Amino acid sequence: MVPLNSNLQHLFNIAQKPTKMGIGLMSGTSLDGLDIALCRFTGNGISTQFELVKFITIPYPESFKQEVQQVFAKRQADLEKVTLLNAYIGTYHAELILQALHEWNIQPAEVDFIASHGQTIYHAPKRLHQHANYPNATLQIGDGDHVAVKTGIFTISDFRQKHIAAGGEGAPLALYGDVLLGNKSGENRVLLNVGGIANLTWLPGDNDFSRVLCTDIGPGNTLIDAACRKYFNKPFDEDSAIAYKGTVNQPLLEALLAHPFLTEKAPKTTGPELFNLDLVAEAQKASSTENISPQDLISTLSAFTAASITSFIKENINTHNLKIFTSGGGARNPFVIGELKKMLPDVFVDDSNALGINPDAKEAILFALLGNEALSGEPVKIGDNPEVLMGKFSFPG
Repeated sequence: MVPLNSNLQHLFNIAQKPTKMGIGLMSGTSLDGLDIALCRFTGNGISTQFELVKFITIPYPESFKQEVQQVFAKRQADLEKVTLLNAYIGTYHAELILQALHEWNIQPAEVDFIASHGQTIYHAPKRLHQHANYPNATLQIGDGDHVAVKTGIFTISDFRQKHIAAGGEGAPLALYGDVLLGNKSGENRVLLNVGGIANLTWLPGDNDFSRVLCTDIGPGNTLIDAACRKYFNKPFDEDSAIAYKGTVNQPLLEALLAHPFLTEKAPKTTGPELFNLDLVAEAQKASSTENISPQDLISTLSAFTAASITSFIKENINTHNLKIFTSGGGARNPFVIGELKKMLPDVFVDDSNALGINPDAKEAILFALLGNEALSGEPVKIGDNPEVLMGKFSFPG
């Protein structure tokens, strides 16, 4: 028998461990910082036992945000800048991981794997790009080899490509973690993530995985944040302070809600490539609301997020005895959550703390979970989604 090389032997040893310590990384479209979740997993699949050991969000400096924004969600970008950022972001994320481990007094050798989402710079499902000879596509940068070599920890990355290769759109991937960690027999649940884009997973209480629905809905924070940056030089509307000072402009809200993406059949995916300030400007022109105050605009965009979410839920999910658990930055937006509760008065709404999952850490936890599945799981069939394990392996040496 030919012996395994040292890298494959190390991989084999990790995969055989009944309990693994893994780090999940998430850097979202809001570009606010890197979420780092240190997780402990025992088992895999629907029998997975999970513990969040440590969590931190390390904010990005403004200089980093500006670098990424040069290529983010742009149909045309500097190819040299994309190439340089791919290496730079991988190395920078590795430095932030080492910083977090140092603060936690944990040695890199104690961590079995890193699962890195990378930084999305362009999401292009075929429905949106409409180039006849090209498939669904998405691009996340922040090379996994750089993360592995810099930290000395085995790294799994680029999860979305396998999903696309197997016939999906590369998003949302939340359903795999939501099913494995959020499913409860006898309870109909919606796990709603309000990040840059809002997405949800519907988990029917009969545990029939063929009925699970996971889909993007529309904008979460992306339009609110973009308008805050443009008009108030703020990265986001903290505590909805701006939204509460404004008034919802009904003609503009109706123009925004008329966008055809919102009535497309689910599952579907989207991103800032579609939901951006150009779209808002078009809606303002169509509704003759170009001259509304910036406060009214923030208030209306916040109402748009809540209305698009509630409209989707009412049209696609039976709300009888339904419980909604929120996560993402939007879970801490009192205006959006307040509107959500007003429009769904008979539905229980709480954040994912009620499930024992830190709502700020949820997406980073998801990728740690996908990393655990890549190492020791088997593909799980959920609805119409590809039955695959995801992630590319990078060895530290």
